[in-house]
Amino acid sequence: MLDDSIGNMDEKLREVIEKKIDAVFARKDETKKIIESLDELAIKTDAFSFGIIIGRLYNSFYYQCRRLLQREPTEQEFSEFLEILKKRQSEFLKEFNK
Repeated sequence: MLDDSIGNMDEKLREVIEKKIDAVFARKDETKKIIESLDELAIKTDAFSFGIIIGRLYNSFYYQCRRLLQREPTEQEFSEFLEILKKRQSEFLKEFNK
């Protein structure tokens, strides 16, 4: 889990996003099944795999912002979301390239 030094994102939203990233890691077998079932799109690239992962997280970020805060995410919150992903990208590579 990330430290709180990234920025001003609502703490509830940050906590949900961090938990969602951990949930993606915990359910990586399910994600790998999706990827493997669409093998023509995934030929010779990890981009498809990471697209699924990032898509799931982006959807959760947007949904949770609307659910928890009852509004669209701000530019600052979106920037912080991207920073969270950036700081944890080595974990994605490690977890999904086994």
